[in-house]
Amino acid sequence: QVQVVESGGGLVQPGGSLSLSCAASGSAFSFNAMGWYRQAPGKERELVARITNDDNINYADSVKGRFTISRANAKNTVYLRMNSLTPEDTAVYYCEAVFAYSNYWGQGTQVTVSS
Repeated sequence: QVQVVESGGGLVQPGGSLSLSCAASGSAFSFNAMGWYRQAPGKERELVARITNDDNINYADSVKGRFTISRANAKNTVYLRMNSLTPEDTAVYYCEAVFAYSNYWGQGTQVTVSS
């Protein structure tokens, strides 16, 4: 059974930084892709950043230049470094892991940007 666990959310002031981590376990395979999505109250879940196992990376336009996704070598772990945060980045952030072309989701971690 694949488990996906996020960590690192919290409260940060506007202009601040925060890092999220996501670890996936329980698969005999390396991931095909892992990514971060977010969902703000009253809004649809949206892609934030995604990385494939051959290091192709996609970012949402709203986070380009501010957020960086990376992965740990030989581990099913990804990180999201978020800089220059604004209140519009407030959301629950979810990690997605794709193994053998099946999608698995974490339970989410809250990121709140507020003074």
